[in-house]
Amino acid sequence: MAKTGFDKAEFVEALNLIEKEKGIDKEVIFEAIEASLISACKKNFGTSQNIKVEINRETGDVAVYAQKEVVEHVEDPALQISLLEVQILDSKYKVGDIYNEVITPKNFGRISAQTAKQVVVQKFREAERDILYNQYITKEKDIITGIVQRHEKRNVIVQLGRIDALLLPNEQIAGEQYNFGDRIKVYVLEVKQTTKGPQIFVSRTHPELVKRLFEQEVPEVHDGTVEIKSIAREAGSRSKIAVYSKNQNVDAVGACVGQNGYRVNVIVNELHGEKIDIITWNEDPKEFIASALSPSKVIAVKLNEPEKSAKIVVPDHQLSLAIGREGQNARLSAKLTGWRIDIKSETQAAETGFLEDVPMADTSDDDTQTDNESIETLKTEKTTESEEHSEINNDDKTEDINTSDD
Repeated sequence: MAKTGFDKAEFVEALNLIEKEKGIDKEVIFEAIEASLISACKKNFGTSQNIKVEINRETGDVAVYAQKEVVEHVEDPALQISLLEVQILDSKYKVGDIYNEVITPKNFGRISAQTAKQVVVQKFREAERDILYNQYITKEKDIITGIVQRHEKRNVIVQLGRIDALLLPNEQIAGEQYNFGDRIKVYVLEVKQTTKGPQIFVSRTHPELVKRLFEQEVPEVHDGTVEIKSIAREAGSRSKIAVYSKNQNVDAVGACVGQNGYRVNVIVNELHGEKIDIITWNEDPKEFIASALSPSKVIAVKLNEPEKSAKIVVPDHQLSLAIGREGQNARLSAKLTGWRIDIKSETQAAETGFLEDVPMADTSDDDTQTDNESIETLKTEKTTESEEHSEINNDDKTEDINTSDD
C-alpha cells in the first residue's frame, strides 16, 4: 500500500458530506481520482507499465499496481511476468492471466494528495455548472427579471441571479436605453451548457415577451380562460394581439385591457411606451381580418383561399389609417392573421372593379357596406367631390401590402 500523505479518513468523510450536500456521487469522484492518479504516475515516473490504482471506499487507502500479463517466456519485463515466477507467489495463475504487482512510486503520497484536491475542485465546478444549468433550463422560453450590469461592445450583460445573460444587439429594442442597475424583464431565448458553465441568451424584441407579460398581468390569460391566439410585433413601436375567451361570460379584450386600462398600461410601461392593439380573434377569416385592421373600418373583404390573400376595401378617408404609418398597420394585420393583404379605398375599388362579381364578407359593423349593390353604386358615383378627393390623395389612395414573408 502506498502512503498517501493526507488524512484518508477525513478525506472519505469529506466525500460523504459532499455527496449529501452537493449531490455529487462520491463514486464518481473516486473513479475520477483513480483515473487521474494513473495519469500522474505515467507522467511523473515515466513508466510504460500498465498502471492500475484502487482506492478503498471505506478507509481511503490507495493501492498502486503494475498490471502484468502471465506468459511462458518474458519479452517485456515492464508488461509481462513469467508463469514460473508468478506461481511462486500464487499458484492459481495461468498463462494469459493479469497479475497485479504492488508498486509504491517515490513521492506518490504527495502526488495523491494533490491529485485528489484537483479532482474534487474540478467536480465541484462541474456540479455547480450542472446545478446552474438545471436551474435556468426550466426558464427557457419564459420571462425573467434581470438587472443591467454592463455593456460589452454592442452587447448588454444582464444579471439573472447567480449568472449573467447576454442581450445581443438584434434582440435589443431600437432606441431603448440599458443603464447600469436598470431592472428589465427579458425573454429567455436559449440556455446552452458549455465547458465554462451555462450560457444564456435573452431578448427584449421577441413576440413571446408580450405574451408572457400578459400571462403575468392578466389572471384570465394565466389560467387559460382567455387565450392569446396570435401576436404580431414590431418591437418598440407597436404590437397587435388577437385574444379569444373560452368563457362566454368573460370579455377577452376587456380582461386584457383591465379597469381604466390598468393591466395593459403596466405592460406598455414595461415596454417603454410600445403601443398595443388588442382585438378579438374570430375563426371566420373575414371577420378576423376586418378586426385586425382596427382602428380603421372595413367596408368589404374578399378572400383568395388557395393563395391565402385578401382584398380589403375601406372608406376613402380611412385609407391612410388602415395602411398605417409606413404600412405598419397593414403589415402587422397581415402577420397577425397570416393572410396577405391588399387594401384599396372605396373610390378606387368602384373605379377598378376591385371586387366586382365577388361575394363579400359582412363584417358585422353597422357602418359596413358588404353587398355587390353598394359597390355598383360606388362605380356610378362620379361627383366632382370624389374627383377632387382623388387628386388630393393620389399617393395615399391605394396600397398593396405583400407580407407573406414578414
